Amino acid sequence: MNQAADTFSAPAYQDALRRLLGLADYERMAGLVMPAQKYDLGRMFELAGRMGNPQRAVPIVHVAGTKGKGSTAAMISSILAVSGRRVGMFTSPHLHTFRERLCINGEPLSEVRFVTSLDRIWPHVEAMASDGPASTPTTFEVLTAMAFDLPLSEAVDILVLEVGMGGRLDSTNVAEATVDVITSISLDHTAILGDTIEKIAAEKAGIVKSPVPVIIAPQVAAVLQVIHDRANLIGSLVTQVGTDVRLADLDHSLDAQRFTITTAWARYDLELPLLGAYQQENAACAVAAAEVLGVTAAAIHQGIREVHWDGRFQVVSKAGPIIVVDGAHNPQSMSVLRETVHRYIVADRITVVFGCSGDKELNGMVDELRHLATEVIVCASRHPRSVAIEPLLLAFEKAGVLTCSANDVGSALDMARASSGQNDAVVVTGSLFVVAEALEAWNEIEPERYPELDPKEPIAAPATGLSHLPDRTK
Repeated sequence: MNQAADTFSAPAYQDALRRLLGLADYERMAGLVMPAQKYDLGRMFELAGRMGNPQRAVPIVHVAGTKGKGSTAAMISSILAVSGRRVGMFTSPHLHTFRERLCINGEPLSEVRFVTSLDRIWPHVEAMASDGPASTPTTFEVLTAMAFDLPLSEAVDILVLEVGMGGRLDSTNVAEATVDVITSISLDHTAILGDTIEKIAAEKAGIVKSPVPVIIAPQVAAVLQVIHDRANLIGSLVTQVGTDVRLADLDHSLDAQRFTITTAWARYDLELPLLGAYQQENAACAVAAAEVLGVTAAAIHQGIREVHWDGRFQVVSKAGPIIVVDGAHNPQSMSVLRETVHRYIVADRITVVFGCSGDKELNGMVDELRHLATEVIVCASRHPRSVAIEPLLLAFEKAGVLTCSANDVGSALDMARASSGQNDAVVVTGSLFVVAEALEAWNEIEPERYPELDPKEPIAAPATGLSHLPDRTK
């Protein structure tokens, strides 16, 4: 399909988004409303079954974890694409457009292909919806179904699926993987996944359902025990980064980091444009998964060198002042961010632009940032889960951090740059939504806007589609 055909109809794409967002969207409304529908895999199994279970047509790499799963999925996809495969990748959330969630060889679906994909699935959604709201697939389930459809609609020959939340009950878990990958696990989404690290690890380890290889990042002892117990129960062989796969750091700059990975089969001298020591661990997971899939060493080297993944310790300006955006959104990831800033950046002053979602551990993140920031500029993103400015100001002021505020992310970034000198740094963090808006302001990107996600606005019925919509107020 040529480029001209791919820009066929903006209204058709907007209608597709409206249909998607007319469904229950727990991912974006978490913390604002209680779910109206059950949280299990019944709907997803039925939807996939109605489609003929296209996810069974190709090998699947399934990636779960709290941190690093998107970066790891991107590295695996890059390696596989370089090896000559046509790779479908499903990730979440997106930064600027829903189309980023469905990529082929690293490129988001075009608008026309996104609409065509949804149109293939929508009759099944309508048929299920005829049984009532509890039977109607959610936004994320339909997006997952669109990912499953890629082998048929886009002729991809392998799928890389990133878990949305948890693992055991995530909609991606109706797929049977060829290799499972579990990245670093920490406390997050505790209201849904559990309030202990062991409970969360059990949910993440739930992707291990059949005796296929399992690759795991370094974990605390309690998490390792849970994962190994699950793997032993299922009969899966575990490859553990840090013991079975070893890392050795070489050097780094603001352009790339260089390190070696040694497995049971080979040693790789790698150059990675994604920065931070934790990305070396993610790369080790990706390399181990690639070995399972029979990828050559040359493809591994090139795929790691060419990977692209925005919003994760991304340096957008290297001079006057250095500007970094990072989607850290819990205390542990904020601790890692603090360490990474100190490792890569020497600055007289560091101004942090901060905003977060309402379901996150604000005080824990503040406690980490008070050891990093000279000054904090708090702001709210346009996301409906964004915390208002006043609670953010209060939290940082209680921690003894010099703090001011801006009405939006772009204004906060402008303030930070204006108050910073040539030898200073600006770090934008707290949420991927905040990072996305900072990138939009910096790169003059026109973002997609979703009035359906404003809890103050009524949900309009799609022009084509369901005769009813789930009531998100229950």
